[in-house]
Amino acid sequence: MKRAAVLLIVVAVIAILGYLQRDSIVTGLAMRGIEARMGADYLATHEDGLHLTLCGAGSPLAAPNASGPCVAVVAGQRVFIVDSGSNGRIILQRIGYQPGDIKAVLLTHFHSDHIDGLGNMGVARWAGGEFTDPLPVYGPEGVDHVVNGFNDAYAQDVVYRHEHHGDLVAPLAGAGLAAIPFKTPAIGELIKVYDEAGLTIEALAVSHAPVEPAVGYRFSYKDRSLLISGDTVKSANVQRFAEGVDLLVHEGLAPNMVTMMEQVATKLGNKSTAKVLYDIRDYHTSPVEAAEIARDAGVGHLLYYHIVPPIIFPGQEALFLNGAEDIFPDYTVGQDGVAFFLPANSDKIIQTKGGLK
Repeated sequence: MKRAAVLLIVVAVIAILGYLQRDSIVTGLAMRGIEARMGADYLATHEDGLHLTLCGAGSPLAAPNASGPCVAVVAGQRVFIVDSGSNGRIILQRIGYQPGDIKAVLLTHFHSDHIDGLGNMGVARWAGGEFTDPLPVYGPEGVDHVVNGFNDAYAQDVVYRHEHHGDLVAPLAGAGLAAIPFKTPAIGELIKVYDEAGLTIEALAVSHAPVEPAVGYRFSYKDRSLLISGDTVKSANVQRFAEGVDLLVHEGLAPNMVTMMEQVATKLGNKSTAKVLYDIRDYHTSPVEAAEIARDAGVGHLLYYHIVPPIIFPGQEALFLNGAEDIFPDYTVGQDGVAFFLPANSDKIIQTKGGLK
């Protein structure tokens, strides 16, 4: 009995001392957390090979786990971003990448949902990485107009940040974006847009009419390969250049579900929304069609992205796939944070993350 009483007194004293020192305890924990977060080097943890992460798995439609189109590809400690949809920069940082890690951005086309995060990504990379050169932005003809527009829009912001932080943080030479245009490839042609230290990035034509130009990208590094479709209808050209790739990252629009949405919009008298939902069905690829491409090209794994419509309720994934899983069973339906690793000189395909927590 005495022992129990003593134990209670000791516990009470510890609790009182903890309460009295709660601010210092919380401060200490916060400092350790901040130090761990700021001192982390996520990129340094990457083994050699191709790494791919969805920093945006969605479309213009709002979704809880699918931001605007954005794909991060890492090879040999170099980070390339394919398209820069809204929230992409924030998703990248939640994953662990820093804006200063970004080597370049590659645009597939100039629809707003693929470029609307570009200015923010450029500013974050500049002000957070001590760069003395602007962020390179690769793209087909017209990319210079996009880049010039963002540079004009952010010109005053550049002045503010330089005046506030000076050359140490925000050197004027590194501000903004730098367009690197390339000729749109013809059907059946690959155009090399980057070739350095074992990594080759090639552009291929896709069909997203009336949006022109529109391209996809193929990455090759140390006997591993992946292809990102961008927005396109089912394309024999994509299938041709996806032949034998380890990972095919392909857009997917479920026409059965979009038709349901169109019918509801019509019933509610929302003619403009109904028209958009009708129109978008003719310039995207269905999950079934993407699965057919993956099967016929003999790819290792199929990752769906640019998911339309958003998958937000239980059972909806089955409606989205609509039988595609039977055509090509080695697939993943993407969401923000989904990641894959293709080890160098290997045939392994490793999913390293199932999404953001």
